[in-house]
Amino acid sequence: MAPPIPVHLVQYNPDWPDKAAHLSDGLGPLKPLLIIVHHIGSTSVPGMMAKPVIDLMPLVADLNQFDAKRSIVEAIGYAWHGEFGVEGRRFCTLDDDNGVRIAQLHCYQDDSPHAKRQLAFRDYLRAFPDVAAAYEAEKHRASKLFPNNSVDYSREKGAFIREAEAKALEWITGDEGSD
Repeated sequence: MAPPIPVHLVQYNPDWPDKAAHLSDGLGPLKPLLIIVHHIGSTSVPGMMAKPVIDLMPLVADLNQFDAKRSIVEAIGYAWHGEFGVEGRRFCTLDDDNGVRIAQLHCYQDDSPHAKRQLAFRDYLRAFPDVAAAYEAEKHRASKLFPNNSVDYSREKGAFIREAEAKALEWITGDEGSD
């Protein structure tokens, strides 16, 4: 299990998309399995304050084949944490030489509803700056409550995320106001 790390929010860095692309390229030994690698999380939303940790979401046709390549994932430097609380996900973390977290993989099978949800949330934040600003405020609030525990920080902002994700899924599928 990944240990909690301190929560350190920083201003948006325009280099984050390039860092995400570089980290994605570093998954080269896994490329035959990968359908696509998405940059997700707050570092993928231009202008948003975030923890300076790049979140990538590799999608694969068969999660069992990805599991069989665990040794390759670990050989390229990622720690393997299994599902880590999300069914059908493989969560892996990459730390620098000083033990500072620099990247996280959230690997899903291509047809995963979790993948669809995360992409919808990212795209919703990109499309609606007012929602992104509200999320940033929520992140500030949660970080003040749990400055030294990234797991509790994430749990604390969970209600906001779940509500925004539901709206994002409605928005992405065009089901807004169809009650």
